[in-house]
Amino acid sequence: MSAGANGKSTLSVTSGLSRNAVIIRLEGELDVNALPVLREHLQHVWELPPQPFLILDLGEVAFCDSMGMNELVSVLQRCEARGTRLLLGGVQGVMARVLSITGLRHAFEVFAKFDDALRLAVATS
Repeated sequence: MSAGANGKSTLSVTSGLSRNAVIIRLEGELDVNALPVLREHLQHVWELPPQPFLILDLGEVAFCDSMGMNELVSVLQRCEARGTRLLLGGVQGVMARVLSITGLRHAFEVFAKFDDALRLAVATS
């Protein structure tokens, strides 16, 4: 059973800017209980002028359910509509398995290390 089974989010979301990228770091569980926290944070990003890159650092995500994956697909669609490239960094362990099992691994630009995603964004500036 998820630590968020009591209906409270166990996801921490932080963000920052790096040249031409918005960086969002997720830590904890990306599940149905976390969606309001993530959506509120993303709303601030969507209010900014579009940046060339949005990097989601998923290195500290310990759990991801189908609702979490649906939200990542929604973020991808929103990025595509804005002309922003979505990069998923730190994709190992749980997130690598979930992306592989769902068949979504190739729908996203995936990097095992966050630094590799950041390097791509910086090199493209």
